[in-house]
Amino acid sequence: MTDRTDHPKLSRRATLRAALATATATTGVLAAAASAHGRADDPHPPGPTHRRPRTGALNVQSAVRTLTVGDVRLTYVVDAAMELDPAGFLPAVPADHWREHPGDLTPSGRIAASAGGLLVERGRRRLLIDVGLGGNVLDPSLGIARGGALLRTLRALKVPERSIDTVAFTHLHTDHTGIGFLRDDHQATRPAFPRADYLVADREWGPFWRREVTVGAPSWDEFMVPLSRVVHRFDDGDEIWPGVRALITPGHSPGHTTYVISATGGRRILVFGDAFHTPAQITRPDWPSGPDTDVDVVLQARRTLLASLTAPRTLAFAFHFGDQAFGRVARDATGTARWHPVPARALLPHPVRLT
Repeated sequence: MTDRTDHPKLSRRATLRAALATATATTGVLAAAASAHGRADDPHPPGPTHRRPRTGALNVQSAVRTLTVGDVRLTYVVDAAMELDPAGFLPAVPADHWREHPGDLTPSGRIAASAGGLLVERGRRRLLIDVGLGGNVLDPSLGIARGGALLRTLRALKVPERSIDTVAFTHLHTDHTGIGFLRDDHQATRPAFPRADYLVADREWGPFWRREVTVGAPSWDEFMVPLSRVVHRFDDGDEIWPGVRALITPGHSPGHTTYVISATGGRRILVFGDAFHTPAQITRPDWPSGPDTDVDVVLQARRTLLASLTAPRTLAFAFHFGDQAFGRVARDATGTARWHPVPARALLPHPVRLT
C-alpha cells in the first residue's frame, strides 16, 4: 500500500476499542423492522419470516441481506432506491433485450438498482466498501433515486459508526460516496465514520482531484475537499485490509477498483462495484454503460473480471443487481457467462420508498 499524502500511514489496528452502547432507536420502517425481527442483543437479528436464506428478484430493490463465507460475514447496508432508465443508462443494450426479458425491469419499465455499502466483518474488525447515494441527486436522464438511509440501516443492525475501522471506495461517483462526510452543529464537515481510515485507489483519486472527471463526480466542497484531508491511497494489488486486496478494473472511472476478499477454505468474494450494472452485461460484456469514461478499457476490465469470477470457489457482490446482490458467475454449455444469485438472509426490508 502506498500513501502519497502528508497524512499518517494506513492504520493496521489489530483490534477496535469496545463498541459503544447500543445506538439510539431508529425511526420509521427500520426501527419497526429491527424490533420485530429478533433479540436486541443480536447484531444481525433474523426475522421470523426470514429465517431461511433465499434469493430475491432482479426487478425489485434490495433487502438488507447478509451472507457468511468462511470466516467473513458480508452485509449489504442499503442506503438508496434507484430505478435506472434502460435507454438513458444502458444505451448499448438493444430494446429487444428488454422486450424479451420483461422480468428484468420494474413495473415502471426501469432497472431496479439499489445503492449502499457492503459491510465486511472479520473477527472484531469492520470494513465498509462504499457509502451509498445519500442526499445526492441522480441525473433525470438516467432515472430516479432517493437515498440517505445508510446510517439508519447501520443503527438498525446495531453497528455503531465508530466501530467501522476502514472505509474503502470502489470509485468516486455520487451513488457510492453519499454518506462519506456529514455537517456538525457548527456546519463543519466531519467524517461520517470518525475512527475509520478512508481509502481510494491512487489512479482514481488523481483525476478526480485535478477535476479531469466530471461525469458522476461528487461534490467538491462536501466530499472531495474533506476527503483530501484524510485520504490514504493505494495501488493495484495492495492489501487494503486483512485478507482484502485491490484489483484495479478501470474504465467506468479512471481507477475503478474491485476488492478481492479472501475467506477460509480457499474461497473468495469479488466486490466489482460498477464494472457491471446488470446481469445482462455479464452475459454480454460488450454492452457498456452510459456513464463509462472509457469503453475500450471497461471491456478489457470485464474480460479480466470474468476470468476471475468463473474460477472455482468464487462468489461476487453487485451493488446494483436488484435484490440479487450476492451471486456467482458460471459458464453454460455454450461457454456463455451467466449470473446465478445465491441465497442470502434478509435481515431488514428495503429502507427507502421512491414515492
